[in-house]
Amino acid sequence: MRPKDLSKHIIKILSHKKAEDILLVDVRRVLSPYVSYFVIATATSETHSRALTDEIRKKLNEKGRVVPRIEGYKYGHWVLIDCIDVVVHIFVSEKREFYAIEDLWGDMPIYRFS
Repeated sequence: MRPKDLSKHIIKILSHKKAEDILLVDVRRVLSPYVSYFVIATATSETHSRALTDEIRKKLNEKGRVVPRIEGYKYGHWVLIDCIDVVVHIFVSEKREFYAIEDLWGDMPIYRFS
């Protein structure tokens, strides 16, 4: 699956599971040649964050894509799902506001999904 298709698939999963303030950040110009997109979303709680992560892992496994790395799952405040060419960041709202990682990429193309 191409990075753009993968990111769209992940956005659909997040949207279906009621993630909030979903962004797609095109980072192809500034990061390593391996990372193409960041998908950033807000979960309503730590439990919701883990549920979103579980659903992404499940749906990607169904497509034959193994998620190589997940960080932050235990606490659920900020979960990072490393799909190599697409990196997913799931935050609870207060952590997303605090870290504001989308602001780091202000000059990159950012697309909003609700």
